[in-house]
Amino acid sequence: MKTTKKILSAALAGLCTIAFTACSSKTSTASAGSAAKTEEKKTILIGISPDYPPYDDVTTDGQLTGFDYDMGEWLFKWMNENGYNYDHEWKQQSFDTIISSLGADQIDLGISGFTYDKDRQVEFSEPYLESAEVAMVTKDSPLTSSDDLKGKTIAAQLGTTGESCANEIEGADVKTAEDMGIIIESLKGGAYDAVILDKPVAENYASTGDYKILDGELLDEKNYVIAKEGNTELMEPVNKAIKAFVASSDYKDLCDKYGLSAELAE
Repeated sequence: MKTTKKILSAALAGLCTIAFTACSSKTSTASAGSAAKTEEKKTILIGISPDYPPYDDVTTDGQLTGFDYDMGEWLFKWMNENGYNYDHEWKQQSFDTIISSLGADQIDLGISGFTYDKDRQVEFSEPYLESAEVAMVTKDSPLTSSDDLKGKTIAAQLGTTGESCANEIEGADVKTAEDMGIIIESLKGGAYDAVILDKPVAENYASTGDYKILDGELLDEKNYVIAKEGNTELMEPVNKAIKAFVASSDYKDLCDKYGLSAELAE
């Protein structure tokens, strides 16, 4: 009987060992699965309004182009080469809807020539370009200075700091539209006396010889990437990438490509 009991005890111990091993294997698999899940690529949706060259534009065959687009591609390449794991997709939308889309979690970033405005309840990145708000008119306009804008019909893109500047001009009749391309065509057709827009964009249009920029900048600015307010988890790697980008030779190359200043004041 003692011998039989010993055999049964040994058998039961073996079964327990097998069962314990099986349970341990399941636990290890579950842990590995959890770790793998945290390492899965996260897709970041980027809002862009491609009607603002040289920041944002589309080619004749519908491909995104411009400084912001090229920069965005650089930033995500850098992040993925430096310990982060992102896919990214660009979402074309009107400029004035990008901030509300961030707040509604419909997109994760806005890269579209954004400048600082205290009323924009968003997370701002490190700056990546110098900018300013200026007034642009047709080449044959009698206006020569921003001081000449009082009481004039002035257009600006909806939701921009250009719109805010236009509204501060004494007696101005301010008109807005979603698409800057349409605004420029309307200016050319005589619907407006002037348009308020970012200096690099105005310089891009003025280079055609059809327009001129009035003397006197209306507002000094910088350009930023934006995210939903409080989204520091995403903005932290974006800021690291921006700092690396601005310090790289690619930054100057892209500025030269799009006719932008590579001088970024601290």
